[in-house]
Order: sequence, then C-alpha cells, then structure tokens
Amino acid sequence: MNIHEYQAKELLKSYGVRIQEGIVADSPETALKAAKKLNAETGTSWYVLKAQIHAGGRGKGKVKETGSNGVVLAKKLEEVTDKAKNILGGTLVTIQTGEEGKKVNKILVAEDVYYPGASEPKEYYLSILLDRAKGCNVIMASTEGGMDIEEVAEKTPEKIIKEWVDPKVGLQGFQARKVAFKLGLEGNAFKEMVKFITALYNAYIGSDASQFEINPVLKTSDDKILAVDAKVNIDDNALYRHKDLAELRDLAEEDPLEVEAAKSDLNYVKLDGNVGCMVNGAGLAMATMDMIKLSGGDPANFLDVGGGANATTVEAGFRIILQDPNVKAILINVFGGIVRCDRIANGVVEAYKSIGDIPVPIIVRLQGTNAEEGAKIIDESGLKVSSAITLKEAAEKVRAAIS
Repeated sequence: MNIHEYQAKELLKSYGVRIQEGIVADSPETALKAAKKLNAETGTSWYVLKAQIHAGGRGKGKVKETGSNGVVLAKKLEEVTDKAKNILGGTLVTIQTGEEGKKVNKILVAEDVYYPGASEPKEYYLSILLDRAKGCNVIMASTEGGMDIEEVAEKTPEKIIKEWVDPKVGLQGFQARKVAFKLGLEGNAFKEMVKFITALYNAYIGSDASQFEINPVLKTSDDKILAVDAKVNIDDNALYRHKDLAELRDLAEEDPLEVEAAKSDLNYVKLDGNVGCMVNGAGLAMATMDMIKLSGGDPANFLDVGGGANATTVEAGFRIILQDPNVKAILINVFGGIVRCDRIANGVVEAYKSIGDIPVPIIVRLQGTNAEEGAKIIDESGLKVSSAITLKEAAEKVRAAIS
C-alpha cells in the first residue's frame, strides 16, 4: 500500500527521523493558513508547495490546466495562494503517471530547508528494501541525491552504496557508520547521518514496510540530516497488524476497478489490451495472458477469481471486465481441480443471465474434473458463449472473436 509524502513523513517522525516540516492543505485558503503556521513555528519565510499524488517526478511534472510544476517555491506569503491555485484540482502529468496524469486533491506546504549557513547544502539518496535474491533487507545510498536513481545506477553504478542487513541480528551500529563514511560525511554531519539511518531502519521494520525511499536526504548548511521527500510502501499482508496505517489508504489514488475488485476478493490489475480474461489461479492467469498475445490479441486485465470460483465471483468478474470499453472479447480459462468444471460452467450461465445481454463474445475454456460436462452445459445454454477444452482451441476462438 502506497501512502502520500505527508503521511510518510509523519510516520518517519514518529520513529525519530528528522524531516522537513510541513502541513497538508486541500484548498488555497488552507494552504495560506499552513504557511502562516509554519512561519510561526519554524521561522521559515520561503514555502515549498508539493502536489500529493502517488507518483514520482512531481518536480518535473506539469499540471495540464495551468502549466505549473508539481513542486513550486513561494518566496513570500503573498505568493502562496496563487501558486496553490495553480496546482490544486489540476491534473499533474509526470514520467510515472503517463499522459492521463493524476488529479491533485492535496498539497504539502513545507518549510524551506535550503537556508544559507557555514557550508553548502548537499543532497543524498537513501532507500531500504527487501533484496529477494539474498533474502535480507538492503540499505542503498548514493551521493547523487535528488536525481533519478535508475539513471545513476545505469551510468555510474559505482556511486551506489549497498549494505545488507542480516535479519537474525538486525542493523548493527558499524553498518550505519559504514554507510555514512562511504557517503563522505564527517564531524557532526557524520553523527547525524548515523542517527538518521538507524531511525529510518527502525521505522522500516516497525511499520512492516516493503520499501522506503528518501530522495533527497539533505545535509543542511548547519550539518543537520533530514528527509526532504519520502516514498513509503507498506506490505499489504501486514496491514492487519497496523490498523492505523491501513486507515492512511487513499482510494482516490487507486484504479476504481481495482478497488471494486478488492471488495469482491478478486485479484485484478487493469491493463491496456482488448481481451478480458478471468482465470482461477495466478500462474494460469499469466499463461492465459501469453496465450492471448500469441493469438493476436492483448490482455485487458489480470483477473484471478481464486480456487473457489462460483456464480457470485464470476458475475463480479464480468461486471468489472465489462466496465473497460476496450474489451472486445472475454476469455474464461479454468482448471477444475479444487472446484469442478461443471460448477464453473453453471456459475458462468447464472452470472450471464443475471447481468443480461453481454455485448462481447465469451469463450470458456474448461480443463480438469468434469471438463466435458462443463463444456456441454455451456454449449446447451443457448447463450452467446462458446466452449473450448484445449489451449489451441481457445486461442483460435479468441482470434476469431477479435478479428
């Protein structure tokens, strides 16, 4: 589960991680109030306004309606209202959102932390995530903060620092010091970075996160270390242990069809193709999407109805798939192991009748227990549904349906 930057920063702060202070706002009026409050609490006289969407590249992104960037600087209070108007309610397009962009419902009004002092501010990159190949968490850091880390890794991989953490013993003090040393820090900044890394790792473990990415981590001109941005992803499977974190979920940032599917306990991911697919089992779903490609089509979705598929789940799957206007045909591919094929066939027929006339061809491929009985139920239903038993037969029928 992704959370917004302002939520991520509050989470980090609760674990003792120093952050760039800010206040979330949902209107130009509340943005101005937030700026005044920040001025009173932190003394800042410049204000950073940051669009809150679940996507990176906001600083380089553009709001379609106004041309404003997703992250802007107001150098005085009088500028805050107008700059907030140029972001709030608009559609922000970034390298991660695609051309459709995302609507900005909230902004974070943050303090200016790039103030003058004894030394120049310096940006770093820091993240924590699971290295599945090694079976342990890895801390990744770089002196090239504020940049696209993928570009840094491609062009200058030697600038990526990695420190793996043994899950049996957790993060050790020497490891945090090792990372800070490799970043070239010394004196008070070195000590601050060690504290920062330690607190960040504690937050990562304590919240059951799957990814923390802080880009940039800033060394201020007076040698403080703080998180200027924060991207946090919480492991969905651990949310039962974190009711408070589960409440941070912003459904407006998620695909509405995926939200609807989750309510019916369906595993659904929307894609850009023209053939809707409904399958029982994730592995079979992946194979089905390959088959659709080989038949000349493109999968419109990943949809796993699970091993206990019935008329209710099939109907829910139909309704979700049919909301995609690009779908020209639907392929149902079921292996009858846990559930018999004749039950699936009856479920398809019941669901079809419940929905009414379905405007696209439906191909039902049944294999496994009672596959022939299931095909017979489909063929004798009198509905616009055709059956298949082999993958080749199903592929041929998909090709005919979309041609």
